[in-house]
Amino acid sequence: MTSDLQPFASGLIGHVTFFANNNAISSYLPDDLGRFFSLYPNVRISLEERLSHDIISAVSSGRADIGVVAMETEHPELDFFPYRQDQLVLLAPLNGRFDDRHSVSFAECLGLPFISLQSGAALHTFLMNHASALGGRLDVRVQVSGFRAIARLVSSGAGIGVAPRSALEPADLDRLKVIEILEGWARRNLQVCVQRHPREQNVFRDHLIKILCPP
Repeated sequence: MTSDLQPFASGLIGHVTFFANNNAISSYLPDDLGRFFSLYPNVRISLEERLSHDIISAVSSGRADIGVVAMETEHPELDFFPYRQDQLVLLAPLNGRFDDRHSVSFAECLGLPFISLQSGAALHTFLMNHASALGGRLDVRVQVSGFRAIARLVSSGAGIGVAPRSALEPADLDRLKVIEILEGWARRNLQVCVQRHPREQNVFRDHLIKILCPP
């Protein structure tokens, strides 16, 4: 009990459990959470990366206070609020087989060496599932911990990769080819989800929603 109460003795005044997909964590959330902590410095947030369907399950069951998902859906126990729009794009080396392409289907990419996030990352699982649904697989040449490493390795010619457009830096456009993926799932309409009638009130969850989804 002493260890459980220690954070509050140190000035902790609230806690929010937050599940989000890799796209949001790697792009928009850091700045938004920075704004939240500037207003509520003594609140702690447990942020975990999960797949969208796992996030919806966690929020609806109360295992998470708030989530960010990238899927168009409805749920009888949840409210959804627009957060951001993004797009998954294919990264390819310059002067390669896709150099004259502005768009490509995901099926055309199967069998080519991929630079991927590590196993267990939400986007890795997401892409593996889509490859399997097409009757193929990803030929993963290298697994890395983040999108910056994917961009660096693709620009070196090690393979192709998939990343959110928001994770790219201006210099990436000079070092590699950024190509639109034709499938509908590549368009990411990020939404915040919360319980419609929460079992427990959490005022800091509500403050966080206002920062993520301003009126």
